[in-house]
Amino acid sequence: MNNHLALIEKTQSLIAAGDIAGAESALTELADAEGDRALMVVLDQLAPKDILAVMREYDPSRESVVNLLVTPEQFARAIVIEKRYKDLTHTHLRGMVNSIIFREDADPVAFLTAVGDLEGGSEAMANYFAEKWARIEAFARTGTFDTVEEDGEMLSEQALLGSAYASPKIDLEEVADQDWMELAWRMRYETPDLFTETLLVLRAQARAHHLGAEDEEEADEEDVRVETSDTDRGRSTPAAREDDEESAI
Repeated sequence: MNNHLALIEKTQSLIAAGDIAGAESALTELADAEGDRALMVVLDQLAPKDILAVMREYDPSRESVVNLLVTPEQFARAIVIEKRYKDLTHTHLRGMVNSIIFREDADPVAFLTAVGDLEGGSEAMANYFAEKWARIEAFARTGTFDTVEEDGEMLSEQALLGSAYASPKIDLEEVADQDWMELAWRMRYETPDLFTETLLVLRAQARAHHLGAEDEEEADEEDVRVETSDTDRGRSTPAAREDDEESAI
């Protein structure tokens, strides 16, 4: 156990120093030397932020022993704090989620259920689907991922909840891509509460983004607005500053 404590301290130090590869290498050496069970004991002692630091450095060209062994509960505790990285593209989040939820021995429902049980779980999944919001809306409304412009309004929250247990219109085999389509399908039909909460968060994010864009447009308009009364031989001049206006009185 003392060896494990030393490894935990070493792993934490490496992560704090930004050496994620070194931390993962140390954990891999433990698994090689003492077996997967020993590594799982250590992972259970690591803070979620440290597990997250290793998990999100997913590299599709090689297998990560941490991603292969992390439990649904450890995974959930890690991804609900992933937003702290402020990765606007969510590239690391998607790679990490796909590599773990769709690993060979995994039960996707167990992982999704663990995420849904934690505060912030639906927000994490909304970030995962951020670039696919329109497709997820279409899936909620029609049961397929096809989007056509002006093809109907969004389902109300009440209608969304009412449709949560509808029968699938497409089979899982049709979307079993180990990516966002399969994840959306599994969420809607296997963890419908999480799917509904995630879609509501996506809508809130879209509204906030829309309002933010409008505010930026208004700010841009104000920057170029001119006082029509201040002209010089027909040429517009920038709006006067307050101190200029006072000095002119």
